[in-house]
Amino acid sequence: MARRSKHPQGHAAGKPGRAPRGAAAAGAGRAGRGGRGQGRAHDKGAGGAAEALPALSSLSDVPPFDKLSMGGAQREAFALDVAELAAEGIDVREVEPACVVRLDRSFPAVVAASGIVRAEFSFRFGVVREPSAAVGDWVCLRRPHDHDMAVIEFVLPRESDIARWRGGSRGKRQTLAANVDVVLVAQALGRRELDLDRIVRSAVIAEDCHARAAVVLTKADRAGVELLERDLRLVRRTLGEDCPLAVTAAGARTGGGASAEDLRALAEACRGQGVSWGVEGVLGLVPRGTVAIVLGESGAGKSTLLNALLGHDALEVGRVRERDDAGRHTTVARRMVDLPGAGVIVDEPGLRSLPLVGHERGLARVFPDVAEAASACRFRDCTHTIEPGCEVRARVRTGEIPRERADAYVALAQEMRRSAGSLDPDITL
Repeated sequence: MARRSKHPQGHAAGKPGRAPRGAAAAGAGRAGRGGRGQGRAHDKGAGGAAEALPALSSLSDVPPFDKLSMGGAQREAFALDVAELAAEGIDVREVEPACVVRLDRSFPAVVAASGIVRAEFSFRFGVVREPSAAVGDWVCLRRPHDHDMAVIEFVLPRESDIARWRGGSRGKRQTLAANVDVVLVAQALGRRELDLDRIVRSAVIAEDCHARAAVVLTKADRAGVELLERDLRLVRRTLGEDCPLAVTAAGARTGGGASAEDLRALAEACRGQGVSWGVEGVLGLVPRGTVAIVLGESGAGKSTLLNALLGHDALEVGRVRERDDAGRHTTVARRMVDLPGAGVIVDEPGLRSLPLVGHERGLARVFPDVAEAASACRFRDCTHTIEPGCEVRARVRTGEIPRERADAYVALAQEMRRSAGSLDPDITL
């Protein structure tokens, strides 16, 4: 019987977004006789780290187990894992499925039918310096009666793997969250020109990782009606008319310092373009049964937005620097939060950069019309800039493809060609 790898990869060969089944660690990596009920060895200096972890009783807005659901492939993998543990002589009454809802160093908090518990990784994972599971991962969990922590025996296959590239020419993909359905791309409006590049590359990462992308424009009261309408048109022309959109004000729940008249004007401008307004509009993007993640730079208003969605101030809100409108990190741990009357959201620290390496599939999914036109160019390596016979530029001239849409595609395609060429020869995507 083939076994799944202990480290699920979102872009494994053959089935991106799924965890391949392969050989697990052997020898000392097994929780065999004499080792059952024990977690893995931790890095030097990690001893006593659990003592500094937040108490489980202090964690708020944790989603209940019945609000999280496993996929069919995950249920099948769990059944295989239980059978394997039984064959090793482990009491399967100690085993249950669980979902990682928070990461604190190497001791995830997981939610199971039996409740929330702190867990460590089985010896079968070996000694690792990075978490072997991400927020949103489903795991095969064992709760030994003679152990002070639960033990993660296996990480189940992922249905989606929201990941970014980290580390330059010898880098690798860093998973931000697993089993996410929707990526909410948060972008602040106002003093600076709309960072359309950041929005587009976030959408490409979402689609490449088998999730849907939706755009949430925050702090609209800082822009005013005229600029808001301009930015909405720009997003629509670039990402398409069917891109889900929602707009909120700086205060989200209260509208910040904007007057009631200004807020009504902003809401009317949104409705005029078929765009959802306010907290209710964002909640509509995350219905019950959906897991979402908010991606955005520090200062994009993510914490303010999540406080509004939760209905209370659960997250610290940071100030924005006046000189460049940039914010600072206020979220320090990735965690899931339960939205009343809606789905679940992963709170993610602000990301300073989102390099694209090997995300060509996502680019084609965000811009299928441009990708189709590119395939009809006279030259296979056409850069869609100055070459004769470029079908992309031809369709821009006829108005079939908006110029903003083509420019965004070309810029990111060129970036990915450069980044692929800069990787060391032994690095595979």
